[in-house]
Amino acid sequence: MASKSIKLPLVVIVGPTASGKTALAIELAAECNGEIICADSRTVYKDMDIGTAKPSQAEQARVPHWGIDLIAPGDYFSAADFKQYAVQKIEEIRARGHVPFLTGGTGLYIDAVLFDYQFGDKGDVEQRQKLQQMTLEQLYEYCKKNNVILPENFKNKRYVIRAIENKGASPQKRVTPLEQTIVVGIATEKIVLRTRIEQRAEQLFEDSVVNEAKMLGKKYGWDNEAMRSNIYPLIRLYLEGSLSLDDVKNKFITLDWRLAKRQMTWLRRNTFIHWASLNDAKKYLVDQLAIYQ
Repeated sequence: MASKSIKLPLVVIVGPTASGKTALAIELAAECNGEIICADSRTVYKDMDIGTAKPSQAEQARVPHWGIDLIAPGDYFSAADFKQYAVQKIEEIRARGHVPFLTGGTGLYIDAVLFDYQFGDKGDVEQRQKLQQMTLEQLYEYCKKNNVILPENFKNKRYVIRAIENKGASPQKRVTPLEQTIVVGIATEKIVLRTRIEQRAEQLFEDSVVNEAKMLGKKYGWDNEAMRSNIYPLIRLYLEGSLSLDDVKNKFITLDWRLAKRQMTWLRRNTFIHWASLNDAKKYLVDQLAIYQ
C-alpha cells in the first residue's frame, strides 16, 4: 500500500457508544487491508460477548481484531496495560504492511496511545488487592484523607485505584498526537443516538443477554468488578425478582445514554479530532488514506 520509506498511518475512530464507529472501522479496514484494535475497557473480558456489544464472530472473521478477550472477569487490567498492548499491536500490524485502526469508547485507552501517556510504575499488588476490596465511597474517603486528587472519571473504580497508586499525579503525555495518525470523531444528532441506544438495548435481549449473564454469574461470581458494571447488575436484580424485564431495559438505556454523554465530554477536550457524520467520516478517511498509497 505504501513504500517502505512511508510509515503506514494509525487510524483512530472515536465517538460515543452506538455512534457506528465500529461498523465504520470494519468497513474501512476490510477495504484497505487494515486490522482493528478495540479500545474498550469492557470487551477486554472473556465470555462477556453480548452485554459488551463485542464485535460478532462474523465481523471478527472479516477483519482481524485485537484487544478482545484478553483477561477473565475479575482480573486487573489498567490503561497502562492497554497502552503497552496496543503499541505492540500497532507495530506488529505495520510490520505486516497493514493499516492499524484504533477504535472504541474508552477515552483514556485512546488518549494513552494517541498522546503517548507515560504511566508510573505498577502499584504494589498487596495494596491493590486491599483497594479493590473497598467500595467507591471508601476509596473517596481514602483519597480525601491522603490528599489524593480524584481522576476525571472518578466513577470508575479502576481509575480511582490507579490515582491512589500514582498519588494523584496525572501521567506525563504529549501535547500533540503521535505522528502519522488520522483521528476522526463520529458526530451524531442526539435524537439519532438515543434511538440507536434504544435499538441496541432491544438487540441485547434478542441475543439472549440474560442467559449470558446467568452463565457469567455462575462461572465468575457476581461480585467482581466486571460484573458490577454495564447491564449485568441490572440483570442480577431481574433474576432476583427486584426488577421487571422492562425495568432492566429502561434503566440500561438510561445508563448507556449517560455513558454517551460522559464519552462526549471527554472527547470534546481533544481539539485534534476531525468531527464528521458517518458518511462524511468515511469519505474523509478514504481521502486521507489515499495519501499513503
